[in-house]
Amino acid sequence: MPEKPESVPGESLPCRPLLKWAGGKTQLLGEIRARMPARYRRYIEPFVGGGALFFSLRPAGGVIADKNPELINLYRAVSRDVRGIIRQLRQYRNDEEEFYAVRLQNWQAMSPSEAAARTLFLNRTGYNGLYRVNRAGRFNVPFGRYKNPLVVDEEALEAAKALLSDTTILCADFREVLSDIARPGDFLFLDPPYLPVSRYADFRRYTPDPFSLDDHAALADEIERLHARGCHVILTNANHPFVHEAYRAFTVEVLPTRRSISAVGKGRSGEDVVVTVRPRLPVRESRRPGEVSPQVKKFPETRWMGSKHKLLPEILGVLSRFDCETVVDLFAGSGIVGYMMKAEGRRVLSNDHMVLSSTTARALIENGTITLPADEAKALLEPGRPVDRFVEQTFSGLYFSDEINRRIDILRANIRAIEHPVRQAIALTALARACLKKRPRGIFTYVGHRYDDGRRDLRLSFEEQFLEAVDRINGAVFDNGKDNLARNGDALTCPVPDGPSLVYIDPPYYSPLSDNSYVRRYHFVEGLARDWQGVDIEMDTLTRKFRSYPTPFSSRQGASMAFDRLFERFRSSVLVVSYASNARPVLKEMVALMKKYKRHVEVVPVDYRYCFGNQGPAAGKGRNVVQEYLFVGT
Repeated sequence: MPEKPESVPGESLPCRPLLKWAGGKTQLLGEIRARMPARYRRYIEPFVGGGALFFSLRPAGGVIADKNPELINLYRAVSRDVRGIIRQLRQYRNDEEEFYAVRLQNWQAMSPSEAAARTLFLNRTGYNGLYRVNRAGRFNVPFGRYKNPLVVDEEALEAAKALLSDTTILCADFREVLSDIARPGDFLFLDPPYLPVSRYADFRRYTPDPFSLDDHAALADEIERLHARGCHVILTNANHPFVHEAYRAFTVEVLPTRRSISAVGKGRSGEDVVVTVRPRLPVRESRRPGEVSPQVKKFPETRWMGSKHKLLPEILGVLSRFDCETVVDLFAGSGIVGYMMKAEGRRVLSNDHMVLSSTTARALIENGTITLPADEAKALLEPGRPVDRFVEQTFSGLYFSDEINRRIDILRANIRAIEHPVRQAIALTALARACLKKRPRGIFTYVGHRYDDGRRDLRLSFEEQFLEAVDRINGAVFDNGKDNLARNGDALTCPVPDGPSLVYIDPPYYSPLSDNSYVRRYHFVEGLARDWQGVDIEMDTLTRKFRSYPTPFSSRQGASMAFDRLFERFRSSVLVVSYASNARPVLKEMVALMKKYKRHVEVVPVDYRYCFGNQGPAAGKGRNVVQEYLFVGT
């Protein structure tokens, strides 16, 4: 895990909260920071309020959220138009008549910048910096009668802009943030509206939406899941019996504090509780060496060319020798090897130049918690949005019936409208899988329906295939407590991991007698994943394929040069390469290439038969029986 994220640019500017806020944590900052992890992936605060800790830490790439839309508008507007806010603030006077006139305005009818300036003005000139609304949702804090409040804090606003411009800002319930956003290795600070220990300490009175005991119970359940997921959490609350009971499995500490909003002096002292939740370490099941985790059986496999599904025990037997935290699956393909290593508790970087492969990896390797609900999946099959009829018109009579083509276009339109990127990835993966399953032999290098052997996959309706694919993908989602990543890009530009790592290389195998073009075989489903953006469909071809991505593995010389560059790029990692005995470069050449960068090279041979021959009649009978080599460089 990387060190704690660096602060954003503009370090010399003073960065302090923009608002006075009831329940703010300024006086507890030292206590909270002392309990934070030394290293974390990303900062997340779902009850941001005044953001005392957030502005103190200045985390790069953080996530802040709140259910208060006026508050979130302020932070978003500062990130986008701080100068406009400052201009508007300069027009206000610290005057009681002006205060009440501004208070009567409807912020939702204003521009974001004007509304943000109004929020700041009322906060700085209103009584004690309270945010309180009546039952109609109207701000009703009285005038504060301060002689010289700092209404235009230009330095703080400029510093806040630099920070907020690098921050994800959400108007969302804590449940959505914690279930959809939090990932293994994240640090979360949770400062919900406090449980009442007296009528003076009930901070719910100062928020637009009351926070009930049921909400606190739901938050405790979410924190249990964050703990299991591998997140580090700090929660603050009042010293209430519920807090001690709900978080008894974690570290609960009571700290004396002073309240700033109590109307009576004796009510201004109190006790806060700080709950520290450290991530649970993943537990590996007891298995024999080389035995694949039962989790891998849940992977929604298809007949993907070159898939290593049948070779997983042999591959695992080699990969598991090395105690490397990070495994890079450089040519992910179907994603099965990366998924297997995720099940082994490794941090996986899954890379592929095909968008379909990286989309699948996003749904099943990068994602650890998000699923696509069955009712939402069914709704995707129903018309409702404008449909471009692209598949129906472009591929009519080629691969599927007109009815199925229309259904695919409906799905494309509905999937395109899904806002959640992970759920969209699940839906796209399911759509592609349904197409592969409904296609005899699962390829798109021919038209018509030859090879239809009546198998179950071909008998199921397209709708049934799609919903079954969603169900299989949902069932395969799991969290291994690591910060896994799916990448779409060239293997030669894939980032070199920090620290001890293993790079698994399973490129297209070049042979003079075979075609190793994945895009030619799967152009239709790759087009679905890309929505045919950025591709050139060759309309004069029978299959309506598009031009394949350039790859050095399409020639012997190109393959040799590519291996050399890959071995040099990842020379600091353990290298494991899958390659076939009938491919080029041949065994001796591969060993020589790897030995340029590795002191020790081992060759592990594995007998293997492809599920169907891909070399044509000229290759001769039995040429789909080969030895698979695992080249190991250390």
